[in-house]
Amino acid sequence: MSKHCTHTDTIHHVTPSARGCEECLKSGSTWVHLRLCRSCGHVGCCDDSPNRHARAHYKETGHPIIEGYDPPEGWGWCYTDRVMVELPDTTPQVGPIPRYY
Repeated sequence: MSKHCTHTDTIHHVTPSARGCEECLKSGSTWVHLRLCRSCGHVGCCDDSPNRHARAHYKETGHPIIEGYDPPEGWGWCYTDRVMVELPDTTPQVGPIPRYY
């Protein structure tokens, strides 16, 4: 495991794909927290959520960096290097976003 993120070049300004976890909204599921892909803008649910859609998106696409997104929390995480990432900015929330907890 790296001590720093080697994928910061994949951080982009993105537009969130949905007002909640994209897949949970389609299936009627609930989530705990949201994560925003900083490569493409996909909004997925966190690893504490039943469906872990943010991690599934990473596994499917290889997009490594997410942002805490409910509300924008100002931190990033690199799934590949398993380290916190300093983000150059936070993505404005497209709201309102439903709460389930």
